[in-house]
Amino acid sequence: MRAIGPILAATALWLAPTETAAQTGQIRCSVTTNGAPASGTIVIERDGRERAGGSCGTAISVPAGKWRATVRLDGALDNPSKKIDVTVKAGKATPVQVDFKTGVLEVRIEAKGRSGTGMVTVNRGSKRIGTLGAGVAAVLSTGNYEVVVRYGGQERRYTIDLRPGQRRLVRAQF
Repeated sequence: MRAIGPILAATALWLAPTETAAQTGQIRCSVTTNGAPASGTIVIERDGRERAGGSCGTAISVPAGKWRATVRLDGALDNPSKKIDVTVKAGKATPVQVDFKTGVLEVRIEAKGRSGTGMVTVNRGSKRIGTLGAGVAAVLSTGNYEVVVRYGGQERRYTIDLRPGQRRLVRAQF
């Protein structure tokens, strides 16, 4: 019985929080796309290690000090993120607001005057961003993309420049 007592005491001591409520603050993240409310996530890091995270719109409590926040936009094909240095003050809420500039890309395939199905690959530079089925709209960060459309063993390539708020329709004729 005596051996259990010190073990429990040591465990309780180890689990005791090192920060008091007065030494912590909050990070409140908000995400927009082209100025309109959107959904996103946040990861809080210090010294290269992830310390906290969650959905934007929910306050995250962290010890006061300097942090690096990585905010990601939900639902975009290219999975955009932005890193922000944040200083949290004890007892205060620090806002982290990120606006992502996005547009929408949709590719339709037509073969012999009829709608067709095929594979669409979206590339940025030499990096593959993702794939879509024909007729599926995708949210992407603004910028230049190469769109490769494959249908029945044939291929068409398009270069597009997607602007903020733009809805871009590419019609691939086979």
